[in-house]
Amino acid sequence: MRPHRVAVLVRHGVMPLELGLVHQLFGSARSAGGEPLYEVSTCALEPGLVRTDADFPIHIEHGPEVLGEADTVVVPATHELDETETEGVLGERLTSAFARIRPGTRIASICTGAFVLAAAGLLDGRRATTHWQSADDFRRLYPHVELDPGVLYTDSGDVLTSAGEASGIDLCLHLIRRDHGAAIANDVARRTVVPPHRDGGQAQYVPRPVAEPHVSSTGAARAWALQRLHRPLSLRELAGQESMSVRTFTRRFREEVGLSPVQWLTQQRLARSRQLLEETDLPVDRVAEESGFGTAASLRQHLHAALGVSPSAYRTTFRGQPESGMRTG
Repeated sequence: MRPHRVAVLVRHGVMPLELGLVHQLFGSARSAGGEPLYEVSTCALEPGLVRTDADFPIHIEHGPEVLGEADTVVVPATHELDETETEGVLGERLTSAFARIRPGTRIASICTGAFVLAAAGLLDGRRATTHWQSADDFRRLYPHVELDPGVLYTDSGDVLTSAGEASGIDLCLHLIRRDHGAAIANDVARRTVVPPHRDGGQAQYVPRPVAEPHVSSTGAARAWALQRLHRPLSLRELAGQESMSVRTFTRRFREEVGLSPVQWLTQQRLARSRQLLEETDLPVDRVAEESGFGTAASLRQHLHAALGVSPSAYRTTFRGQPESGMRTG
């Protein structure tokens, strides 16, 4: 099976980080046999030197013809051009480039690259995000888009958007996870030493992302909880790990993580259940117990709410076939 082809369309003013993270993450994804799962190519509106927002240019060999061969197209931001100057019009050269993209191709943006997708009409009536500082301009130019500037990324199936630069990492890992499962996405995250999963609904802007020196962190409580996901965990127990009151712990937790403790626990339990469904033959009710959901019915409810599939359907997708004797999800 040939690798999934990813094309990155860059423009003058591209951030090297946004371009590099796409190559690094997709390029690190390997099958169980060590074969590359993605093939990443960079293209520009015309081949040649492309200015970056750093003190060096990059040489792009490919023009927009690469877009016609891609299974996924990624559009990073430009920090040289003002995306609002187009007043919502895609422009002749970008229009011509987008016309090369085959129907059904998956298209994603990083940061203000969402302005390009919106100008192409791909986001009308859809939920999308962009960098929170550009939200007002985006709403003015694209009132028919359901903008949510408070999340890391959005997934509408064939069109995805992400917020600031680092959330491009979350988006790429999400796509790898969606294509090949949590185990491969986690392996990519380990190789690049980044968190394996931050949910798309997590806040993109946390007022105090790093605790002040004199303020206790909630990191010890999170580490403690991750070793005990299989059993019920109360807020009082979590707060006790940091010698805080429940009220103080809940406030500090949200300031540091961008989620409530209950939301975070649900995310971790979902990640654990997906790992077990992919990597073990445990029956669904045992997966529910080991991941802390308690019952198969509870696991089904949470997995369907998050992914729209049952545990057995998820396992079939990433294991190839149902295991004999496995209880249905």
